Amino acid sequence: MRIRIVDAFTDRPFAGNPAGVLILDGDGFPADDWMRRVAAEVNHAETAFAHRLPTGSDADWALRWFTPAVEVALCGHATLATTHVLSRGGYLDGPVRYRTRSGVLSASTDGAGLITLDFPTAPLSPVDADPELVAALGIDFRTVLHTGPQTDDLLFEVADEKTVRALGPDLRTVARLTRRGVIVTAAAEDPASGYDFVSRFFAPAVGVDEDPVTGSAHTALTPFWVGRMGRTELTGYQASPRGGLVHVALHGDRTHLSGHAVTTIDGDLLP
Repeated sequence: MRIRIVDAFTDRPFAGNPAGVLILDGDGFPADDWMRRVAAEVNHAETAFAHRLPTGSDADWALRWFTPAVEVALCGHATLATTHVLSRGGYLDGPVRYRTRSGVLSASTDGAGLITLDFPTAPLSPVDADPELVAALGIDFRTVLHTGPQTDDLLFEVADEKTVRALGPDLRTVARLTRRGVIVTAAAEDPASGYDFVSRFFAPAVGVDEDPVTGSAHTALTPFWVGRMGRTELTGYQASPRGGLVHVALHGDRTHLSGHAVTTIDGDLLP
């Protein structure tokens, strides 16, 4: 079985967010336990599994995502990576629709290799911050919001970009006090930097201590920063050690996430 490792939300190797991608033969998924073990072996934040659907279905491909520990309901960078593989492999002649646990998601690729994902916008709601979690993050925050049932994250706004970049949370405590992850964000320090806001994402509760570039988190970051900045098209920089840019656009209850991808490994998964 062919397996690729694709760096997503970057146009150069060894940056952005790596994902495993397996394009499956047949019309169904292997056993869940097998996919979990493959994802654990790949040991990146997500591994995507996709198989083609019959003509006339509500989508073109079925798609699922696994961290090294669990299956997740929504993943941006592994969807972008899958679209990159399908496009480069000659499987696509236009936009593609994926049947997922978060409904039907679509993606398209332009002539220059830029991939755009059409994802549901996260509904943001104010919540009370757990003092123990705030202490574990080591922050003074301005705002904390819950990002809705599909992502189930907490979004913390802090004062400045320096605070985001300097984070060193107590991940064991974060894992105990969250269901999926924590987003920490601030406006960009320099308007000429090429991005409008920065973020980092920690999800030790699902086996990902720090995710390099998190597409699904940007379904919450987009409406948040659109509301702050008054523009519907923005660019986010996820300031992990690998780093990556996500171009975002808000279209009501849908959020468009755009970026490039690069295949770094292409090989065979042995039985």
